Amino acid sequence: QVQLVESGGGLVQAGGSLRLSCAASGRTFRSTAMAWFRQTPGKEREFASAIHWSRDWSRASTLYADSVKSRFTISGDNAENTVYLQMNSLKPEDTAVYYCAADRLWRSVRSFTTTDEYDTWGQGTQVTVSL
Repeated sequence: QVQLVESGGGLVQAGGSLRLSCAASGRTFRSTAMAWFRQTPGKEREFASAIHWSRDWSRASTLYADSVKSRFTISGDNAENTVYLQMNSLKPEDTAVYYCAADRLWRSVRSFTTTDEYDTWGQGTQVTVSL
């Protein structure tokens, strides 16, 4: 069974930085896309950032939600099933549980921004940004 394990969350002051990490354990696979979503109590899980690879694995492309663009940077290695999220200039509204997700499938229609496009999830790591 494959599991994704997130780490790197914690408490930080506004304006600070955190780096989230996500790694696969168990029987691993090569992901076609990996992403970070986040969720606050009572709200839907929302897209933060994604990285996806071309079919020949030679190129990686990244996507960001408008709310995190220019502050967050995603990077990853599909062969190792690892993905990172460097979060700078953090704001209190970034406070959430952050979830790592991976997709093993090549899908014909993809936005990379919805939860149903990912088939493997981590348990989440809490990020709290104080004033």
